[in-house]
Amino acid sequence: MTLKNSKKYLKRAKKLIPALSQTFSKAHYSYVDGVYPTYLSHGKGSHVFDVDNNEYIDFVLGLGPITLGYNYPAVNKAIKKQLSKGISFSIPHFLEVETSDKIHSVIPGAEMVRFAKTGSDAGTAAVRAARAITKRNNIAYWGGGGVWHDWFTIITSKNEGIPKILRKMIRKFEYNDLESLKIVFEDWHGEVAAVYMEPMMTNYPKNNFLNDVKKIAKKNGALLVFDEVITGFRYSRGGAQELLKIQADLTVFGKGIANGMPLAAITGKAKYMEKFNDVFYSTTYGGEALSLAASIAVINEMKTKPVIKHCWNLGSILNNQFNKLADELNVNIKMEGIPVRSSISCKDSNGKPSPLLKSLFYQEMVKRGILFGPGWIFLSYSHSMNDIKKTLEATEKSMKIVKKAIDTKTVKRSLRGKIMKSVMTF
Repeated sequence: MTLKNSKKYLKRAKKLIPALSQTFSKAHYSYVDGVYPTYLSHGKGSHVFDVDNNEYIDFVLGLGPITLGYNYPAVNKAIKKQLSKGISFSIPHFLEVETSDKIHSVIPGAEMVRFAKTGSDAGTAAVRAARAITKRNNIAYWGGGGVWHDWFTIITSKNEGIPKILRKMIRKFEYNDLESLKIVFEDWHGEVAAVYMEPMMTNYPKNNFLNDVKKIAKKNGALLVFDEVITGFRYSRGGAQELLKIQADLTVFGKGIANGMPLAAITGKAKYMEKFNDVFYSTTYGGEALSLAASIAVINEMKTKPVIKHCWNLGSILNNQFNKLADELNVNIKMEGIPVRSSISCKDSNGKPSPLLKSLFYQEMVKRGILFGPGWIFLSYSHSMNDIKKTLEATEKSMKIVKKAIDTKTVKRSLRGKIMKSVMTF
């Protein structure tokens, strides 16, 4: 395995691209620098190929957007068909109506739809609408996948250039902890515009938590905004709202909505969505036709094929067998979460997260053609049982190497690359 061309591109990027990537989570320092490829060339199904033509089974999937698979025929066909007719137009394209109708047909509570290009943009728009509707500024927040511009970013380590006054307008609460949310509303009595949250990450709501959150928001005149950028078109065809049987006032979608094409959406109850008649949210590319055509194809595939069921089933097998191997080999490396959104946990002898151990494990996995990301582990409809089999074979070999390194106290010496860096801290 050679990374000659990857290194060449990285050298060029250092002179041309600040932060070396358009997305922090994709940058080379988020992976095992020196061991992982730094640039990819193409993908097919569940596999990707780097600029040195090394092949990998991919569980990163573009940070989540690839729900069907790379180069997926039905999506490609839809894009090519629309490409022959045009991309962006002088007045709205009819696909804006058609795609809105498709989303309306599968998403609970999606009475109206407004398009964006990214989940961040859509989240920003939803927050702006909530503030306009309630005439309030403050936001109660929980989640990890949602990043709406400025308001979220101010509470992370990447907060330079954002007015510090915004820090006073956002408070985090904890999932499955109703009291932490009540405290926010008590401290900010009559000042909360919205509860902005992922309906779930990897833990299911307990003790009627989401319904109680909804009641508290309504009682206090705040909107409930769900961030379904990751959960939408992955947890269920209709997102976590369908899975958990609950509806928000406004909901933000992105990632899997178009299998990798740049599209996001704000949906919700008409009485709230109509506020976008007054709120300034306008983008030239919101109605770009290739992404809309892709989204229709994605939704049609999910309506006619067992996409979600397939991902849940394969994910369950991977999670269970992965953890079984860890137990048998007595290594503290676990796959945590739910089958369609899991993560890798590596802990030291004291039970604390170990970036060093995780880096060594990832190093050995990528050497065997398995691409795990620094964050979530995802599956697509294109992943096969053979992919899972090969991944588990690589897992066993990699765990044995890590185990030996731990026993011989050579973990640090065994790492050929640099320790993975956390992109943002809270």
